[in-house]
Amino acid sequence: MADSFSKKENFKKKLQKAKEKAQKREERKTNNNKGKGLDDMLLYVDANGQLTETRPEDQEKIEINAEDIQLGAAPIEAEELVKTGIVTFLSDKGYGFITENSTKDNIFFHENNCAHQVKKGNKVSFEKERSPKGFSAVNIQIIK
Repeated sequence: MADSFSKKENFKKKLQKAKEKAQKREERKTNNNKGKGLDDMLLYVDANGQLTETRPEDQEKIEINAEDIQLGAAPIEAEELVKTGIVTFLSDKGYGFITENSTKDNIFFHENNCAHQVKKGNKVSFEKERSPKGFSAVNIQIIK
C-alpha cells in the first residue's frame, strides 16, 4: 500500500526535528563550560566592594591611613546643647514628656532631673541625653 500524504508529511517533520535536535546537541558540545580551570570560575572583590575578574594583586592599591578610619557610631552633628519645649504630659509617678520646640519630638523625662517642680504646660529648657530607650531630658529648668 502506498503511504498517504499526511503520513509522508509527518515523516518529514520527524526527520526535521531529529536534525534540529542533533544540531542543538553539537552547539552545546562546542560551547561547553565543563573542564574550565578554577581561575576561570573565580570572582574577586575590589576595594569598592564590587565583584571583578581581576586578581587583587593586579588591582591598583589604595592607601588608607589609620586616621581616615572611624570606629564606632557616626558622630552626632553639632547641636545646640540647651533645648526648649513644653511639658505635654506629666504622670503621678514622676515621669512625663516634653515636646521639643524645634523638632516637635516627644522626649521622656523624670522629675529627678528637674531643678524645680514642673507642671503640665510649663515652658522648660533642657539638655537631650541618649538613653537605652531613646532620648531623655536632663537638667530641666522652667523658663519664666
